Amino acid sequence: MNNIFDAHAHYDDDWFDEDRHELLCSLPQKGVSTVVNAAVDLNTAKIAQSFAEKYDYMYFTVGLHPENLEDMPSDYLEKIADMLKHKKCVALGEIGLDYHWDIEKSLQHRVFEEQLKLSKELDVPVVIHDREAHGDIMEYLRKYQPKGLLHCFSGSVEMLKEILKLGLSISLGGTVTYKNARVPVEVAQFVPLDRLLLETDSPYLSPVPFRGKRNDSSNIIYTATKIAEIKGIEVQQLLDITAENAKKLYGIG
Repeated sequence: MNNIFDAHAHYDDDWFDEDRHELLCSLPQKGVSTVVNAAVDLNTAKIAQSFAEKYDYMYFTVGLHPENLEDMPSDYLEKIADMLKHKKCVALGEIGLDYHWDIEKSLQHRVFEEQLKLSKELDVPVVIHDREAHGDIMEYLRKYQPKGLLHCFSGSVEMLKEILKLGLSISLGGTVTYKNARVPVEVAQFVPLDRLLLETDSPYLSPVPFRGKRNDSSNIIYTATKIAEIKGIEVQQLLDITAENAKKLYGIG
């Protein structure tokens, strides 16, 4: 298989410290054509930028994740806007809301909204993080109607229907392969092929048979195999379609 586009990964994570360069050099030989390394704050965005400058097939995003709002500079929006000028910076993200952890909601909401406004001003796509915050996420998406992606989509088919009406796309990862993954399978069945991207969220959410182990972009093949089976198409066809979708969303020529 080839033309594997990983729409969302975190190769700056400590889990890759021992063999990062060797792994990243090996991925193209395993059929990986493109990886977008998603930042969670300004520091990880700088690291991701260095990856994009070192490895031809890598791109990156810049944004503040709801879990990474401590010690953010007062001029963070200006810094994000400046990094978005880089030729390989393809989106504002990942941004969003996370109610799983005890993080001040008013702060989360303010920073999320400010970044959504910036994405509209600059006309760039967003990468949305939504963890146990579906209702509030939808309110902001209805209000601002950004272009972009809900990564590692965890909502229902009903939520997906509204996401599609707003013109957004979703990405799916290893969770669709899990034994009791009823909702992700339903979502995979329903989502139109032209609104679907594939991701790993590496080093997290490894698909079966690697669940619990470190994930990397080559493992997308297991997710793709499962979704292709659900969709009734060939695996390579799914890889080609989702790669084109990702290139279009991220503006990669």
